[in-house]
Amino acid sequence: MGRLGELEPVPRKSTVEIVYDELRTAILYGHLEPGEQLGEAELAGRLGISRGPLREAMQRLVQEGLLHSEPHRGLFVITLDQGDVEDVYLARLAIERAACTLVMDRNRGEAVARLTEALEHLVEAARERDRVKMSDADQAFHEVLVSASGSPRLERMAQTLLVETRMCLNALQGTYPEPEELVEEHRRLVDAISDGEEERLLRLIEDHMTDSIDRLRS
Repeated sequence: MGRLGELEPVPRKSTVEIVYDELRTAILYGHLEPGEQLGEAELAGRLGISRGPLREAMQRLVQEGLLHSEPHRGLFVITLDQGDVEDVYLARLAIERAACTLVMDRNRGEAVARLTEALEHLVEAARERDRVKMSDADQAFHEVLVSASGSPRLERMAQTLLVETRMCLNALQGTYPEPEELVEEHRRLVDAISDGEEERLLRLIEDHMTDSIDRLRS
């Protein structure tokens, strides 16, 4: 890194990386819906690119598990059935339980400060009763929780579930808790960390995940 204030080259993304990010975000927010077929010609036209970078970007998404190929038909956005959703939440629970244990063993004060800020964003979204903003803030809160553990590997594991988690949250919007209830669920997590109550924290994070599975079942 150069000296403070010194001009440096701006990192540039390749066309493939840009297209990959665009498609991944579209899947994340449901603009490319579960089960939707991705037509090369139509997508290339919409994005204003040639088919080469598009194919490469889509293959990355296949490898990531967000697209799947059907012989003689093409590529489709994955769909998550009941078993997939439960598996995503069980994986999240394993990661976040481990993160909670590390948070309690390390700098709880820093974790509480960061999570309180994330909670404020959730409160603001709940006040507006904006379901998309609430999902954004909900997901961001849990990303901060894992990040506060100080474990890069847990963070990487959580990142691999990022889009599938958001697909679950999109599916949950019809059965989402009332805004005040959602805020209170997350506030209790922060309070448990602040109070140094590890057993309560682990019970709350487990209840939070299993409640989500129950809402999707219903």
